[in-house]
Amino acid sequence: QVQLVESGGGLVQAGGSLRLSCAASESIFSIGVMGWYRQAPGKQRDLVATMTTGGSTNYADSVKGRFTISRDNAKNTVYLQMNNLKPEDTAVYYCNGRRTSVRTYVYWGQGTQVTVSS
Repeated sequence: QVQLVESGGGLVQAGGSLRLSCAASESIFSIGVMGWYRQAPGKQRDLVATMTTGGSTNYADSVKGRFTISRDNAKNTVYLQMNNLKPEDTAVYYCNGRRTSVRTYVYWGQGTQVTVSS
């Protein structure tokens, strides 16, 4: 079973920056698509950003131009650089891995809290 461990969350003022990291227990290249999702209190878990092994990215409209996803396959780590943070970015952020072969396997981290104060 793949394990994903997030780190880097915390409390930051609006306009500040944070970088989240997600360390995987096995090769993220072999996993495939890696991404970040977030869940605010009382809301559903939503996509933030994804990145394929080829480097193609997809972002939620609300974070475009402010967040950047990247991956280091050699370190089996995925990052989310978050700039110009807003109070509405406050949520638990989850790392996600999606492996597609004969069937699709989805992996989740335990989440890391990001709180943006106004």
